[in-house]
Amino acid sequence: MVVPIGDTPNPRGVAFVNYLLIAANVAVYLSITVPLGEVRPHPRDPLFAEYVRTMAEALRGQVSAAEIARQATAYDLFVFRWGFRPSHPVLVDLVACMFLHGGFLHLAGNMLFLWIYGDNVEHGLGRLAYLLAYLGTGVAATLFHWFWAPDSPVPLVGASGAISGVLGIYFLWFPRNRVRLLWLLPPFVMQVFEVPARVVLGFYLVLENLLPFLALPVQGGIAHGAHIGGFVAGLAFAWMRDRRAVDQTPPDFRDARAPLVTSPGAAIRSAIAAGRFADAAEDYFGLPSSGTRGVLDGDEALALARWLRSHGHPDAALTVVRRALRDARTGAESAPLDLLAGQILLEDLGEPAQAFQHLRAVLDDAPDPETARAARRALGLIDGLDKRRVGRLHREHPW
Repeated sequence: MVVPIGDTPNPRGVAFVNYLLIAANVAVYLSITVPLGEVRPHPRDPLFAEYVRTMAEALRGQVSAAEIARQATAYDLFVFRWGFRPSHPVLVDLVACMFLHGGFLHLAGNMLFLWIYGDNVEHGLGRLAYLLAYLGTGVAATLFHWFWAPDSPVPLVGASGAISGVLGIYFLWFPRNRVRLLWLLPPFVMQVFEVPARVVLGFYLVLENLLPFLALPVQGGIAHGAHIGGFVAGLAFAWMRDRRAVDQTPPDFRDARAPLVTSPGAAIRSAIAAGRFADAAEDYFGLPSSGTRGVLDGDEALALARWLRSHGHPDAALTVVRRALRDARTGAESAPLDLLAGQILLEDLGEPAQAFQHLRAVLDDAPDPETARAARRALGLIDGLDKRRVGRLHREHPW
C-alpha cells in the first residue's frame, strides 16, 4: 500500500477556502451521515418503498428487495433524495451530492487528496476563483457521468469529481512538484519517497480511472467517468487561465495604443537597442498578444522585461517573459527566460510554487553554469519557505 502524505514545494500560509471545504465535508458527515446511518427508515415512508424498488432493479437480482430493505438506513434515503440520480436529474443535487459520502473511508480518502493538492491550487487561483473552480469542475464531473450513464437510477455522491478537477489544475500548473508517498509494502515499509507529481497524477488518471472506465464506466460503486470528467475540466480551466495570462494586457499598460508605424516590430526592437525602454513597452503592449509573436528574440525580451521589473512593473515583465517562452524554440533560449520568470514570481509576486516550475525548468535545460547557480540559489530560498513536511524522506534531492 502506498499513501500520499504531502507535496513540495508547499509554501507557508493558510488556504482558507480549502480548509473550509474540508470542514464542510466533515461537518456534513458528522451531522448527517453518522446519525442517520444509525436510524432505521419508517417502513411506510413512500421514499423507502421507492428506494427499495429502484435499487433492486438497478442491482438486477444480485441482492433481493428484502435484503435491501433490511439493510437500509435513513441515510440511504437521504442520499437517494439528495444524491445525483442520472435517471431523475435535479439541479440542486449537482451541488448537494458533492458534500455527501458513502462512508468514513470514502470521506477520508477524498479529504486527504484535497488537503495535499488544494492549497497550492488555491494560492495560484485566489480564494473566490478556487471556490468557483472547485464547484464548477465538480458539476462538470457529474455531468460527464450523466452523459455516460443517463439511465442510471443509482445516486452519485462524493467530492471525488470536484477534487479530480483540482488535480487536473495541479497537473498542468505544478508538473515539477514532488509528492511525498509513504510506502507500506516490503522492502520499504514506513519509508517516505518523493515522486514527480505528474507521475502520481498520471497513475491516478490512467491506471485508476481511465482503464477501469474503458472496461466499465461504473465499477465497484466507483464512478470513474466522474473522476475523468472532473480531471479534464480542471485541465481545461487551467489551460484557459494560462492562455489569458499570456494574452491579456497588464493593468499598468491598458491605455497603451498600437504604434502608428508600418513595421511595429522593427520600431520596438530599435527602441530597445537605443535604450528607450518606456517607448518600447508602450508600443509592445499596444499590440495584441498575437501581434507580439516573434517580435522580440530572447535577449531583447530579457532586456525589456528586466527594465520593466526594475521600474516597478513585475506583472508586465512576467507577461513579456511568458510570451517569449511561448515563442522560444530551444532550451538554451528558454533557460534565462525561465530564470527571470522564476525570480519575478518568487521575489516580486510571492508565488514560490509557480516560481519552482520555472526554476526547475532552468536546470532541465542544461544552462550555463552562472544561470544554473542562480536557479539553485532561488530553489534554496523556496525550500526554506516550505511548510513543515510530513515524514522523514528516504533520500534527499539536491538541487
